[in-house]
Amino acid sequence: MGTTEKPPTMLSHGELPYPAGTLVEDTISERTGELVGLVEEHTKEGRKLIRQTAFLRPRGGGMEWEVPLARVRPVEAQP
Repeated sequence: MGTTEKPPTMLSHGELPYPAGTLVEDTISERTGELVGLVEEHTKEGRKLIRQTAFLRPRGGGMEWEVPLARVRPVEAQP
């Protein structure tokens, strides 16, 4: 059985898709929180994007949690 080694990677802050503090929802868990940050994992060689992780915080404060960026969408403002 052959083993495939993961290429060396590095982490960096990514550009937020919405302004910091935007109320967003995790589309799988349906939890809502304010967008506070984004971390990207890239390969060291060629900087191929491996993963994007968003960091959310409950509105009003509390424990942050992380979620894949692909599962995050802005919450529509209630009229």
